[in-house]
Amino acid sequence: MKTIKLFIAAFILFATTSQAQVSVNVNIGAPPAWGPVGYSNIDYYYLPDIECYYDIRLSQFIYFGNGRWIHSRNLPVRYRNYDLYRGYKVVLNDYHGRTPYVYFKNHKAKYYKGYKGKPQKNIGYHHHNGNHKHHKGNWDKHNSDHGHKNR
Repeated sequence: MKTIKLFIAAFILFATTSQAQVSVNVNIGAPPAWGPVGYSNIDYYYLPDIECYYDIRLSQFIYFGNGRWIHSRNLPVRYRNYDLYRGYKVVLNDYHGRTPYVYFKNHKAKYYKGYKGKPQKNIGYHHHNGNHKHHKGNWDKHNSDHGHKNR
């Protein structure tokens, strides 16, 4: 009887652990809700308005700061008011390496600040809470009013 209880407890523990791992692994590499609809098998977006990349596989932004390329789950403070849902995302469907920024000069020239290609629809819905002005115009105004330079 003790052996059967131990076996059942081990089975339940294994089943619970396996289920938790599956739910975590399903979301790895999934595009963010603010990403554009209609693209698969891509690794990066380039965000021209803030001159940074987003690594879909690692769910990280890649931006230049302090003389080097930084990988972070969050945008730098200087872009805290940038609305990812409204900003244009260039889908880099022709690059699958680890360092998209080796093409930064080309991307910056081709996809300048304010660049808009084909209209985009986001994967998810953006919930505005009414307390923040979430559009590019206010972000630019805020930074220019406070002496911040757009890179």
